[in-house]
Amino acid sequence: MTSTTTVDTLRFATAGSVDDGKSTLVGRLLHDSKSVLTDQLEAVEHASRNRGQDTPDLALLTDGLRAEREQGITIDVAYRYFATAKRRFILADTPGHVQYTRNMVTGASTAELTIILVDARNGVVEQTRRHAAIAALLRVPHIVLAVNKMDLVGYEAKEFDRIVEDFAGHAAELDLPGFTPIPVSALTGDNVVERSARTDWYEGPALLAHLESVPVGGDPTGAPARFPVQYVIRHGEARHYAGQLASGSLRVGDRVTVHPSGGTSAIEGIDVLGEEVREAYAPQSLTLRLADHLDVSRGDMITSGPDAPALTRDVRAAVCHLADRPLRVGDRVLVRHTTRTVKAIVRELTAGEAGLTANDLGRITLRTAEPLALDDYADCRRTGAFILIDPADGATLTAGMVDLGGADAATV
Repeated sequence: MTSTTTVDTLRFATAGSVDDGKSTLVGRLLHDSKSVLTDQLEAVEHASRNRGQDTPDLALLTDGLRAEREQGITIDVAYRYFATAKRRFILADTPGHVQYTRNMVTGASTAELTIILVDARNGVVEQTRRHAAIAALLRVPHIVLAVNKMDLVGYEAKEFDRIVEDFAGHAAELDLPGFTPIPVSALTGDNVVERSARTDWYEGPALLAHLESVPVGGDPTGAPARFPVQYVIRHGEARHYAGQLASGSLRVGDRVTVHPSGGTSAIEGIDVLGEEVREAYAPQSLTLRLADHLDVSRGDMITSGPDAPALTRDVRAAVCHLADRPLRVGDRVLVRHTTRTVKAIVRELTAGEAGLTANDLGRITLRTAEPLALDDYADCRRTGAFILIDPADGATLTAGMVDLGGADAATV
């Protein structure tokens, strides 16, 4: 069975340096694909006239905060939903400023495609490289290099080729799986929704056509079964374990293992939306009943099949620090992984003397008080990701992506 989420819906994010035209590109995409309501367009036209502009400023379709409009920048992650005859889309327009890197991480963390914009006049700049590094860190499956403002360089093929070659060298260093370069002008609409005659040297698709046709991720139902327990519900003598299936599928009769205890049993029953079913698939929410009375609590993970997660107290990961307060070696933190929260201490950091500060990217080694059932982030985003929390006030500190390949995942 194929999940409609992965087949019919594409989640994608935009990224790029300040003034590369991300919000204008998104606005053009929405406008030219006829995904803007009449009253929204009228509001943008009115706001544009008040600013002395004769034509609608399509960036206003996404820059919704007052501070964004006043400064002409994107601050928060703006989510937009639209659809064409071929596919539904969930779009995250992320900020370009370096101080909002953490917002870009938030927007791209669930994306299956990232559009990295480059101003054709400036080429690849530091923030372009930073956003490419984040896309590599988050294992985003598909990358589009949108060379924007081609109208300002006379639609010259040599300018486009120069930028593509520069970005390709950096992508190779980051081990990006590949990227699709597209020359566009968000302001005039060239190659955004329709192919442009002004780039007759370009033989690829328009941006929207590429978004409609790009393969969307892997099927989570084909991955190993991972079921983090969120609630334990008692009905008389029976115990029901509720949660969302993170990956794979479960069937009545399947032999399962409960982590970290290692207890085994068989699935006696599965309920989805209050009805009994024989089989459930990610990302369905469900309740399980097991044939044996095991000690199962919130935060435990139920798995099936031979591909067991790594059960370890030594966690090595790539991280993006989100908080204003720094993170240092020796800090005591809480690790929240799926539905499980455990105490931990920071043992190693790749950082300066001040530790990791807001928006820093780095690597971390943690020692947890209790074992965690981990997958490599490259294999399963849901069970390969975690956040660090300040135990004093509950503030979110850091987002982490587990890298089992770069670590000795010590078995407990």
